[in-house]
Amino acid sequence: MRKGVKATVIGSVFAVMVGGAGYGAFNIVSAVNGDSGIGASDAEAVRTGPPSGDEVEETTEKFFAAWEKGQAATAAALTNNEAVAEPLFTAYGQAAHITGVKITPGAATGATVPFTVKATVSYEGKSKPLTYRSTLTVVRGKTTGKALVDWQPSVVHPELQRGDTLVTGEAASPPIEAVDRDGTVLTEDEYPSLGPILDELRGKYGEQAGGTPGIELAIRHESAEAADTSLLTLAEGKAGRLPTTLSASAQAAAEKAVKDHAESSVVAVKPSTGEVLAVANNREDGFNAAFLGQLAPGSTMKIVSAATLIDNGITDMNGPASCPDEAVWQSQTFHNIEGMDPNENATLSESFARSCNTAFVKYADEVEVDSLTREAEDRFGLGKDNWKVGVPSFDGRVPASGGPDTAANMIGQGQVQMSPLNMASVTATSITGTFRQPVIVPQKLDGRELASARGLSAETVGQLRAMMNRTATSGTAAEAMSGLTGSVGAKTGSAEVDGQQTSNSWFTGYRDDIAAAAMTEEGGHGGDAAGPIVAAVLRTGG
Repeated sequence: MRKGVKATVIGSVFAVMVGGAGYGAFNIVSAVNGDSGIGASDAEAVRTGPPSGDEVEETTEKFFAAWEKGQAATAAALTNNEAVAEPLFTAYGQAAHITGVKITPGAATGATVPFTVKATVSYEGKSKPLTYRSTLTVVRGKTTGKALVDWQPSVVHPELQRGDTLVTGEAASPPIEAVDRDGTVLTEDEYPSLGPILDELRGKYGEQAGGTPGIELAIRHESAEAADTSLLTLAEGKAGRLPTTLSASAQAAAEKAVKDHAESSVVAVKPSTGEVLAVANNREDGFNAAFLGQLAPGSTMKIVSAATLIDNGITDMNGPASCPDEAVWQSQTFHNIEGMDPNENATLSESFARSCNTAFVKYADEVEVDSLTREAEDRFGLGKDNWKVGVPSFDGRVPASGGPDTAANMIGQGQVQMSPLNMASVTATSITGTFRQPVIVPQKLDGRELASARGLSAETVGQLRAMMNRTATSGTAAEAMSGLTGSVGAKTGSAEVDGQQTSNSWFTGYRDDIAAAAMTEEGGHGGDAAGPIVAAVLRTGG
């Protein structure tokens, strides 16, 4: 059954692409096709420059008036992307059954106008008021010179993104009452990061949990695999009780920790079982980067790289791993972080704890092009696109890259991509020797087949634990891990990204039977932003 609200859809509403933002940044470009608009004749000169205050006011008034009257074509023609805007405005009144629209503009800031929408949603005798706030910006049409509303899906509703539309009807998935491992109810109000995840759990397990559907206004996303986002419930359904592996205490700590740093994500797992204990995001775009992020993990990847060197008999924790100022591999020069003193006599343990890039780069000529790939797949269960966590996840990517990327991949740059979920799993595998695919709902709930991997030998595990402990107690992770008792270990990472002045901050660590990993975009060194987030979650003890 297709996920989402069961509703009659008029015309091609479901095929609409409404523009929006992708993962990591809002790359919004005003469309030039369909610079239609209403007003000036062909004989008039094309105006240039920013719209005047009068133009902003006039365009906004006409746009709001057409919207209020349900005149989809007219409202769309007042935007700079008429062809894309019209189907959504049509869906607004027809598929979403939104009527009685009243829009109140606020004070404009330049060409940007905030506004409040008050309306009514009605379906089969059920009605409820709908109120929300949004903003629009008036721009100069690039081909016509007319003042037009810059088309963004968020103009119609602030939660709409590219490919979304609005529908009202009987929900295809019944509501759920998700509970943590101890039976505590988990709600979006108390744990905001869980909103998208609860939507996904509802879409996948709502019927299985035993509930009955209600009637609701919802956002239907472009992907048929994405669960609807409920906006307004007109008639309550019966919630089914859904067990999860989450820990309310760890989740609360994760939610609080990510609030300290914008564009941050964190995941905690239980190494002995693979159960996800917490997942939190603090992102402007609402994206679940904790599970779905695909970014270079920086030096946290050195856990897998060190395991590769050990398992292939190239060196071990007490073996040589010299740390010069720079290392050259196939004409590309690699450096360490600023201020790191060179040490030609360093061991692998020392270079790991100090996060020396050149030590790992210098071993690039002793590994095969696919050595790191095989280690990631066979030992850590990464990169095979076969995890069944219970909600969508990215399973990591460690390609067999030739050229300079053979070396860059060793230090978590190049073409390697990970999510915090992946790195938390890497840490869990490193300290237990067993790859246990992360899960957020118990496997017994649906009997799904989990991913598997060989895991690590006891000898390799012993060396990784010792090196991560050294990093946590006297290396680059020491400050963030300070005060944590028990069996501890960590690894820091800073990942450079094209177009960013500041690197992404990565950190992964463990304390007894809890492992966590965090990432903060443009957060700097691993211990600066991501480190305190991980440490805060580890303090809960799961």
